[in-house]
Amino acid sequence: MRASCVLLAALAALAAYYVYIPLPGSVSDPWKLMLLDATFRGAQQVSNLIHYLGLSHHLLALNFIIVSFGKKTAWSSAQVKVTDTEFDGVEVRVFEGPRKPEEPLQRSVVYVHGGGWALASAKIRYYDELCTVMAEELNAVIVSIEYRLVPKVYFPEQIHDVVRATKHFLQPEILQKYMVDPGRICISGDSAGGNLAAALAQQFNQDANLKNKLKLQALIYPVLQALDFNTPSYQQNVNTPILPRYVMVKYWVDYFKGSYDFVQAMIVNNHTSLDVEEATALRARLNWTSLLPALITKSYKPVVQATGNPRIVQEIPQLLDARAAPLIADQEVLRDLPKTYILTCEHDVLRDDGIMYAKRLESAGVEVTLDHFDDGFHGCMIFTNWPTNFSVGIRTRKSYIEWLDTNL
Repeated sequence: MRASCVLLAALAALAAYYVYIPLPGSVSDPWKLMLLDATFRGAQQVSNLIHYLGLSHHLLALNFIIVSFGKKTAWSSAQVKVTDTEFDGVEVRVFEGPRKPEEPLQRSVVYVHGGGWALASAKIRYYDELCTVMAEELNAVIVSIEYRLVPKVYFPEQIHDVVRATKHFLQPEILQKYMVDPGRICISGDSAGGNLAAALAQQFNQDANLKNKLKLQALIYPVLQALDFNTPSYQQNVNTPILPRYVMVKYWVDYFKGSYDFVQAMIVNNHTSLDVEEATALRARLNWTSLLPALITKSYKPVVQATGNPRIVQEIPQLLDARAAPLIADQEVLRDLPKTYILTCEHDVLRDDGIMYAKRLESAGVEVTLDHFDDGFHGCMIFTNWPTNFSVGIRTRKSYIEWLDTNL
């Protein structure tokens, strides 16, 4: 009996050691976040073991775990009709909300889910529930895109999927089928989905042949650049769940089918050092000492290496491609982009990507709403239901939908 108690106590101590990570006191529901992070880390370690044994690619294994525990069939309610279909060969899930009697045509949001270009799905319950709530509260048609993921495809195929599906939806006959107002359409996405949404908005803005233009873009803690992994938010949140800096850099490398051998060098900005000529013209567009307010920069210092590893951008030139990193686009590309909403979270390595993009857009004459949450963490907006219900998740979703309701 005594031995059993000692064993149980030891196991409990080990579990607590695995779960506990130091978190700022201002983050929402810290113990719940620790448990969520520990669950995700556990799934990552299982997938890494599967990869090591040669049974499957670690990202395929990890996404299998994520989707297996959360996949939801297209289930319609009395208020929202949900259907799975294809738009120009790309799978989509369409949510048709209730119509307002006084409005024969509905507004619409094309939504792109997050997951590091490699994980999640439009069909898991987190995104299914988000889009269902949006469709019902906005009386709108929501198109959630099931784009292809790494490692089955790599950059720029994810962008191509999102562009193809959206262009198909914007055809007059398709808009008529779903009774959508062509003048009231928004492109939106979170995290890597926010990256793809921003890339699409820039591409559509430059397409003179596109008849129906987007009214809005709404970007939720978007990932927007891969030049500087030492912005104040990257330095402040280097180990903050659920997206530590090391994990974000690996997602970038995976997206470009690059080598993990470069990860440590990229973390210290060796890929954009002063001797990397390809990055010279782009650094000014990412000068966070001028783009970020003093409240954000605090005492953090830029990390600019005099000499680095030019081989990185030679082998992964996509790092400097504005389609992958919308934050570094030419100023001319940013002009005339639609009215923009950007949601950022304090405890997120990507916080400064969003703030800097808002600043660059404003400088280009774009109307921007920057919605910052001091207790938010990366991914929080989809965590609104038990057992992963966070106070900040409920508040961010409410704020996002309210902005769409007012502006769309």
